[in-house]
Amino acid sequence: MHVVVFTRSTPDTAARVVAKDDGSVSWGDAATVVNPWDEYALEEGLVQAKNGGGKSTVIVIGPEMHTEALKHSLALGFDQAIRIEDAALDERDSLAYATAAAGAVNKLGDVDLVICGKESVDVGTDQHTYQTARKLGWTMLSYVSKILEVDYNAKTIKVERMLEQGKQIVTSKLPAVISVMKGINEPRYPSFMGIRKASKAVIPVWSLGDLGVTLPAARVKVAGFKNLPVREVQTMMITGTPEEQAAALVEQLLKDKVL
Repeated sequence: MHVVVFTRSTPDTAARVVAKDDGSVSWGDAATVVNPWDEYALEEGLVQAKNGGGKSTVIVIGPEMHTEALKHSLALGFDQAIRIEDAALDERDSLAYATAAAGAVNKLGDVDLVICGKESVDVGTDQHTYQTARKLGWTMLSYVSKILEVDYNAKTIKVERMLEQGKQIVTSKLPAVISVMKGINEPRYPSFMGIRKASKAVIPVWSLGDLGVTLPAARVKVAGFKNLPVREVQTMMITGTPEEQAAALVEQLLKDKVL
C-alpha cells in the first residue's frame, strides 16, 4: 500500500495579506505554515500506509518556500518527500498543477491512494484535486469524512462522504484520489527525534523533464491581485422593547431599500 499526500506551505491564517502595487501578494514577515486542511490529509496518509503495511510519500509542487511543509511531514513520520519545481510551472494554473501532480504519481509507479486536504487556504480552491484524478484516470472521492474500510487484497476502499443533504457511503476500486475533511482524524505532533531527522533530510527536486510531462496550454492567467475597496460602515444601536426594536429595524431597512 503506497499512499501519496500532496501538501504546501501557506501564510499563517492570522497573517495580514495585502496586494502590492505591482499586483503581487505579500504577507510581510509573517511565518508560513502547513496548509491547515492538509494536516488531516497528512495524518490520514500515515494511518493508511501503516494499516496497509506500506509506505508514505509527501509531495509539494512549488518553489523553495514549500520545503518547510515537507520537513514537517517527514518529522511526522513520512518515508520520503519530493518537491517539484520548474520554470515553466505556474502553480496558480490548476491544470498545470494537476499535470505535474499526475506525472509525479505516475513516476512513482506503485501508488494506490492519493490524499489531499479539502482545499488550499491561500488560493481558496480544490479544483486541482479533481483535475489530478482526471489526469490519472482514477476515481475521485471528495469530502471524505471517514475511511470506513480498505481491503488491501481486493484493492477497494469504502468511505463516508459529507454532503449538504447528509452523508453518503460509497465503495470504490483502488487506486483512487480522495480529499478529506476536518475531523476525519486528530493530527499528530512531530516528535523531537522526527524533527531532528527531518532537519538533516535531503529532499530531491524533480523538474517537468524528470516527470516526462509537457504542460498543456494555460487555461487561466492571473493578471494580478487588488485589495478590496475600503468600506465605510456606520453602526446604529436600536433601543426599546423587542417589539419597538423590531419595528424600528424594519422601518430602517425599508428606508435603506434593503427590503
